[in-house]
Amino acid sequence: MMLKIFNGQVITPNGIVKNGCVLIDDGKIIEVSNSNIDAPNAAELDAKGQYISPGFIDVHIHGGGGYDFMDNTVEAFLGVAELHVKHGTTAMLPTTLSCEKADLLETLRIYEEANRLNTKGAQFIGIHIEGPYFAMNQRGAQDPRYIREPDPSAYREILSASKSVKRWSAAPELKGAIEFGKYMVTHNVLPAIAHTDAIYEDVIEAFNNGYTLATHFYSAMSGVTRRDAFRYAGVIESAYLIDGMDVEIIADGVHLPKPLLQLIYKIKGSYRTALITDAMRAAGMPPGESILGSKKDGTRVIVEDGVAKMPDRNSFAGSVATFDRLVQTMVQIAGIPLVEAVRMASETPARIMKIEKKGALKKGNDADIVIFDENVHIAAAIISGEIVHTHT
Repeated sequence: MMLKIFNGQVITPNGIVKNGCVLIDDGKIIEVSNSNIDAPNAAELDAKGQYISPGFIDVHIHGGGGYDFMDNTVEAFLGVAELHVKHGTTAMLPTTLSCEKADLLETLRIYEEANRLNTKGAQFIGIHIEGPYFAMNQRGAQDPRYIREPDPSAYREILSASKSVKRWSAAPELKGAIEFGKYMVTHNVLPAIAHTDAIYEDVIEAFNNGYTLATHFYSAMSGVTRRDAFRYAGVIESAYLIDGMDVEIIADGVHLPKPLLQLIYKIKGSYRTALITDAMRAAGMPPGESILGSKKDGTRVIVEDGVAKMPDRNSFAGSVATFDRLVQTMVQIAGIPLVEAVRMASETPARIMKIEKKGALKKGNDADIVIFDENVHIAAAIISGEIVHTHT
């Protein structure tokens, strides 16, 4: 069925088209126009002067709506997808935490089953494995029981078990991490730098071997360090210095305050910066106690001040953001132009993950679209031309 979305401000890669119109057929965008397209056979959706935007793509997300992907149930996968589509996420990379290999293999199996049944929520576009190959003292809220150096037999078994793994975050300074990165690249998996104490020399070697993305930039990674009398640039400085390094940021306004959001945008720009929720199960839920990771053996956390914290309140333990909040933060707090914030939410993550037909409203692309007002309140979400959410 054809669908025409009209009377809106269309956010395109080249700017905003006033009084714009988007025509969709068979799940694809077939025309974007600055006037109402004549399509008598199309169903019509009036945008009522609001923004018509590419759907948001979350390449790092653990949960929401009271569910976590590590619960290893189809219900959890579908629950997370259905919660976040209401906030503008039309595609996501379900993300794991450091765990036993058997649990991870079960997560991959459940993903395949949930993917077949997912018709009401954000589309699944692959799995992001986060851990367990991390620096112990940069583990953050990752369970120390599972932290280890890269194990070739384990990661080869995991990749052979599933073709859905698209990204794997690891610390590149660990023994065997460069070989791990090379293996990921040869299997079309993006190795990303995370939970790391690497210095510049480590990062350069990693970047040259495929580690082209910094996971939740600034969180659980080294800055300038001293060894004896000498200073060394850390991962943060390295990501700024390497022009081709992409970064992803938890733009909830808590993990990164306004000056850092502005600094990242000033140096890396919207082309190299992707917004992520990194949301855990408490996203979309009331404040209070929650669990990071699986219900079976996850970590107890406290949700307050718009973020999850470890019980001693000495460190954050995960985000409870939804994607509309990320875009709101970039525009309303960091002062980033809306078109640039939307690019960080759509076109940039699509490029990073090499998803060619998503991330921009242009002819031939998947019809993944969100409609929102000037405060980024989501009015509707469309995935592959199907309206999956409307705000009532």
